[in-house]
Amino acid sequence: MNSDILKAGAAHVRKGLPQARPRWAIILGSGWGVVAEAFKASATIPYAEIPGYGETQVAGHAGRLILAQHQGTDLLIFQGRRHWYEGAGWEPVAMPIAIARSLGISTIVLTNAAGGIRSDLHPGDIMVIDDHINALGASPLIGPHDPFWGPRFPDMSTVYRRPLRQLLDRAARQLDHPVAHGVYLASSGPAYETPAEIRAFERLGADAVGMSTVPEAILANAAGMQVVGLSCITNFAAGVMDTPLSHSEVIEETQRAQAPMRRLITTFFDLLAESAEP
Repeated sequence: MNSDILKAGAAHVRKGLPQARPRWAIILGSGWGVVAEAFKASATIPYAEIPGYGETQVAGHAGRLILAQHQGTDLLIFQGRRHWYEGAGWEPVAMPIAIARSLGISTIVLTNAAGGIRSDLHPGDIMVIDDHINALGASPLIGPHDPFWGPRFPDMSTVYRRPLRQLLDRAARQLDHPVAHGVYLASSGPAYETPAEIRAFERLGADAVGMSTVPEAILANAAGMQVVGLSCITNFAAGVMDTPLSHSEVIEETQRAQAPMRRLITTFFDLLAESAEP
């Protein structure tokens, strides 16, 4: 990655949000963008205005950085994401983590839409990510080491922090809306997986599959942030059902799941605020 590009993007955001003191951040993936409406926004910066970031390339990704407040705490909301398969390099993928790291974010929530591999995961379910499998064939940390991202060989044994996953469970219980738990696998995309690939991923231990999140988790964990992740299951993975897969199906299913998604996220941040009080 070109660290100069990332530094320029982070500097632009710091200049545009000089009074911001955020502790938390959330990246809203496909269909999750509506969650931003649950928070009080005080400033917005389009991704296209941030050097090295650029406009989002996928439907359902608004492409805006929002400074919001919740329970008296500043929150960065990345409404939409850039993907590795877009072919623009790692810089747009890494940019939100570089910005969050530069602004002193301690906790980041990663969200995505995913296909369900495990038989008990159905469209509309929300899955807390317990661990991940990187099947992208690459890592954003490849290349010359930049101390900005922590040690050269970061430990990956506890990427998705247990206390944060437990807070999500508490939030789900309060809402009486059960969540699943599982392992998320990221493939490079943009083509959906073949049935043979899904069978292989299942044998590897994957419960859900998508095309994002893992690079962000790798970087945020390496940089010392507390990471937690959520997948909205939008479809059965290839071969589970006879119907073809499409991105429109992904968007339609997340639209149906918007209400529980919003409630889960806001309740989680309520609990996070309570747990952070001295």
